Amino acid sequence: MNIDWAALGTVFGVSLVATVALVGLFTLGIVGLSKQTAAAASGGSATVARTGAYACFALCAAAVAYGIYLIVV
Repeated sequence: MNIDWAALGTVFGVSLVATVALVGLFTLGIVGLSKQTAAAASGGSATVARTGAYACFALCAAAVAYGIYLIVV
């Protein structure tokens, strides 16, 4: 059996980067929602924090949908 180690390393690297990026985006979304709650409690506007959080969640959903698309097609 012959293993293509370069291809295996490439798959590992891309998977690692994609995982870290998705977890980071989701974390930013959660932080944005918590900032929105803190801003609303202090009487400020929470529109920017909420919009940023929703954008992070939308990017996560788009990345997952693209991954499913790559698997299916």
